[in-house]
Amino acid sequence: MITSAEIKKKASRKYTDYLRDVAVGKTFQPIEIPCDKKASDTIAEYQKEFNDIRSLSKEVKGYGYTIHWKTVKTKMLGTQGLPSKIKFETAEDFERFLQKVTEVDVFRKNVALIKGRFSKLQCWIEKYPLKVIDNSEYWSDILKVLDYFSKNPQPQLYIRELPIEVHTKFIEQHKALIGELLDIVIKEYINTNEKEFEKRYNLRYDEPTVRMRLLDRTLAKKLFYGLDDITIPISLFLKLQIPISKIYIVENKVNFLTFPLIPNSIVIWGKGYGVASIKESELLKSTELIYWGDLDAQGFEILSQFRSYFGQVKSLLMDKATFDNYFEKECGTPSKINVKLNLTTEEEELYQYIKANNYRLEQEKIPQRYVIEQLKCILD
Repeated sequence: MITSAEIKKKASRKYTDYLRDVAVGKTFQPIEIPCDKKASDTIAEYQKEFNDIRSLSKEVKGYGYTIHWKTVKTKMLGTQGLPSKIKFETAEDFERFLQKVTEVDVFRKNVALIKGRFSKLQCWIEKYPLKVIDNSEYWSDILKVLDYFSKNPQPQLYIRELPIEVHTKFIEQHKALIGELLDIVIKEYINTNEKEFEKRYNLRYDEPTVRMRLLDRTLAKKLFYGLDDITIPISLFLKLQIPISKIYIVENKVNFLTFPLIPNSIVIWGKGYGVASIKESELLKSTELIYWGDLDAQGFEILSQFRSYFGQVKSLLMDKATFDNYFEKECGTPSKINVKLNLTTEEEELYQYIKANNYRLEQEKIPQRYVIEQLKCILD
């Protein structure tokens, strides 16, 4: 025979669907619980099961499930009554049995509140009624956030700057839920390819930076009051326009800091595959570019990637003579890249040689005097 605990478990499974019906205002239909289990074989066990199922029934408690009995003749027990149907005849019976009366009442009020402000969230409510319940205490503030974004879908402010009367950390603490709702409320304004909250919903964020040095002191004085080592957010760098003729990109930080002064030029700290972050730069599109990376497989692969963004990129100190002069038999990181790279014939030959032997010459191993000599040769 089915037990009261099993009835509770099966009724709980129907709770979500019940909430969906409440959300759309559907008239309550009696909820039936399957009860096809046989009774036990002894009178003592049968009586125990009988008392258990009746203990939480509407007949005893005044609310809850109604038991529909049928008379059955059994070999072991003789003629006895067994439940044929277990039904919750009213919404009140169902809610009180699950101890959800207050919760459902709050749910109804929140559904009305949400739909009253944003009718387009109706489908979301029906799909995720438990999320409405789980966040019942926050809906007033959540709707304030949605109201703001519906009127200002591209704020371009930091989260803490948004003029919304909620706790300063509220949005940060509820990003997942707010994001789900904004995807519906301001669907036409979101950046669908972005996963991060700030990027997706047109907010400012602590974005990566580009560090550059002006190699011309006169230019530094003219443009930046003498500042020659500058770090700026990538978004601002992409729009930067300054009157220079050459841009050098180096990977090693020390090489970046000690790069010689050159008229009308800047040097950028590339930080490895970070070159991809500046591929939309207006400045780089119209300037002569010189890339200096490590003499290893990855160095040439980064050069190739960089050249795919800017066809005018030339390499610096990534040649056979430099490698032969300063290679110290150091091993690199094996490369699994097998595609054709965007390299010159000389670069390709050295790349294949280095890759086959897993060699590496880090750019900081090249003496400063040699760097200066080679730059003079290029500039002269």
